[in-house]
Amino acid sequence: MAHLRTHRSKLKVGNWFEDRHLEEDAVKEHLEKKERGELVTQKVDFLIQNMLRPVNLSVSNDGLLHFGDVVMLVNLGGENRESTAVSINADINSVTKIPSPGIRIPCEVSAGRGIQACTRTAFIVTSVDGSPEGSTLLFDQSFALKTTSGFARGLCLTSDIKSFQKCAKKSRLQEVNLDDSSSFLSWWKIVHFDPQERLGHEGQPVHANKKVLITHCKTNQALAVLGDQVIWTMYGKEYEVTAHTFLDSHKAEQENNHWVLCTSDPAGDGLVLFNRPQSAVDSKALS
Repeated sequence: MAHLRTHRSKLKVGNWFEDRHLEEDAVKEHLEKKERGELVTQKVDFLIQNMLRPVNLSVSNDGLLHFGDVVMLVNLGGENRESTAVSINADINSVTKIPSPGIRIPCEVSAGRGIQACTRTAFIVTSVDGSPEGSTLLFDQSFALKTTSGFARGLCLTSDIKSFQKCAKKSRLQEVNLDDSSSFLSWWKIVHFDPQERLGHEGQPVHANKKVLITHCKTNQALAVLGDQVIWTMYGKEYEVTAHTFLDSHKAEQENNHWVLCTSDPAGDGLVLFNRPQSAVDSKALS
């Protein structure tokens, strides 16, 4: 059989020139985005780094809550729901760098299962009636709950009467979010969780690390976590937070509405709530 000679042309055919330029442009654009920190992976890392930065909660030496205290809002869970904390639910689209890096407003909140004191979960008990910082918070006294300054921008936990256009996304109940307004929409009050003891506690100091209700002043709806409304966030499986009072057959608020304003344990690391038995916390509060 005769040997067949093959011919290979070194000449490129087709739109090779345009394709090469498109590849070069794509690489150049990628490198420019990387230099500016605009790649998705960089945005995610930047957000997580800032949201999970540790925050020192306040230490309550007298067992009471004071204006200026940095606390976590923790719900101890229920039959089918684990302990959760009210958390900033910011994703990469919720971040702005103008005028400085921080979260956009309004920003959503959720109930996260990560019970750790960080930028996401820290709130400052803030006066709205002129009470000086350091003074004791009283039952039924109006106050605001602000995120920390810096990346979290000192935003207020805010709510308003639900409407067709403005309500919680999953449950369609009254929405709770973060905004920079310090208006009446961001005013809350602490109410004793036991209806039979409520009147006797009006005007009395609020104890830290004990179950209470956090009620919205304008709508009189209680802050709630919804274990049946799951939200998948950048931080994992979490639950919807809303302002809605859930009553049982005895007209008492259910566990969805029970919150603990947690402070740090002066005797060691972590939270008083989880470092000491609840009975010990109650005994100290009564002493």
